[in-house]
Amino acid sequence: MTALLPSLLLYIAAALAEIAGCFAVWRWWRDDASAWWLLPAVASLVAFAWLLSQIDADYAGRAFAAYGGIYIVASLGWLWWVEQRLPDRWDLIGGVLCLVGAAVILLGPRS
Repeated sequence: MTALLPSLLLYIAAALAEIAGCFAVWRWWRDDASAWWLLPAVASLVAFAWLLSQIDADYAGRAFAAYGGIYIVASLGWLWWVEQRLPDRWDLIGGVLCLVGAAVILLGPRS
């Protein structure tokens, strides 16, 4: 389990970087915010790509697929903490299902 901790931390950091970058673009595009929002957006999205490439996995596709579950749960956290909207029960059920799927992808026995 301790071997998974570095990957889990990288997944969480990558998710936060991706969500922050996309949120900055969202603010600029959808909320008519200043174009200056694009600078942290680009920096966050570059950090996201770099962080995700640091995941210890044999195949990029498998690392990216497992990341999807972490991303979804992190997005629900963003919804709650940054946007001040509580996820509803369907959000939470979906998040749990995604985490289970990510765990199967990451931890499933390989031949």
